Amino acid sequence: MHFLFKKLFSSSAIVLFSLIAFVHFCNTNAVLKPPGNATIPAIIAFGDSIMDTGNNNYIETVAKCNFPPYGRDFVGGKPTGRWSNGKAPTDLIAEELGIKELVPPYLDPNLQLQDLKTGVCFASGGTGYDPLTPILASVISLPDQLRMFKEYIGKLNATVGAEQTNFILANSLFFLVAGSNDIANTYYLSHAREIMYDISSYTDLMIKFASKFLKELQGLGARRIGVFSAPPLGCMPSQRTAAGGFQRNCAEKYNRASLLFNSKLNTTIDSLNKNLPDSRVVYVDVYNPFLDIIENPQNYGFHVADRGCCGTGDIEVAVLCTLTPTTCVNASDYIFWDSYHPTEAVYRTLISQLLRKYINSFF
Repeated sequence: MHFLFKKLFSSSAIVLFSLIAFVHFCNTNAVLKPPGNATIPAIIAFGDSIMDTGNNNYIETVAKCNFPPYGRDFVGGKPTGRWSNGKAPTDLIAEELGIKELVPPYLDPNLQLQDLKTGVCFASGGTGYDPLTPILASVISLPDQLRMFKEYIGKLNATVGAEQTNFILANSLFFLVAGSNDIANTYYLSHAREIMYDISSYTDLMIKFASKFLKELQGLGARRIGVFSAPPLGCMPSQRTAAGGFQRNCAEKYNRASLLFNSKLNTTIDSLNKNLPDSRVVYVDVYNPFLDIIENPQNYGFHVADRGCCGTGDIEVAVLCTLTPTTCVNASDYIFWDSYHPTEAVYRTLISQLLRKYINSFF
């Protein structure tokens, strides 16, 4: 028996079991297939904390979450720099498409070649379209994320060659999530732009930089790009607390600002698609499905919609979540993990809906 046990767990057996596990992951988790025989070799993400899988761990900023209670429901209960109790949408997209379970941050010093080939994340929590937004938060700007992406392309070229690199760039799915920090923090909270712009002209400024980013990303070889809309910002617990009155209702001026920006973003993407015929830039409406979850939580199995799981749930985010030992027992009952970011359970619900609705639009 002892001999059989040793034989079973010999190095060759472990390799075989690893292969079986990988095939099983691909077969069971690839629940969503792209149309026809389309191939999606990698998931590549840009933007803010919604997509950030840990890049802020490696920069000098207070906008970090690589400490408890963040990551409480992640594998091993480990805080990784993901702004939730578990996985980030970046991971869930890759998982849903059967590409891999986790998408690492590009700044992770332990990146492997396989990570580069199947996708990395350039997003940085706290950033935005407005160049002032990442300065205020001391995080990675979108132009700097593009510079990191150019470096990434160089690494791919050096390891897999130009032909394979071009194939990965042309067939991967790219996602961009930004805008929330611009409206909620740079415009309304800090008032840094409110002196110079009304909300209409400020959203024009955001669109100007969003369009510039997308054109440059396309110029670097990206051909399938999904751009998430702004969410119903006024319904985040922090905005309810700051501007929702005594009853902490959804702050309507924030929601109106999101809708104004979203309308302009949708129009801009339509224009880009006409002028970039060999690319597919897809406007992904997050606002309406997320608002439905917030307004009808019971329909999705949630119970708490107006406050986060950590602390009081009214205002805590990042390091503020460490100032009180109070954290909800079951994060899956909650729509929000902290006062800004959804729980993994909500991310799973949204990503599943959004991929099924929009996947064909990329092809």
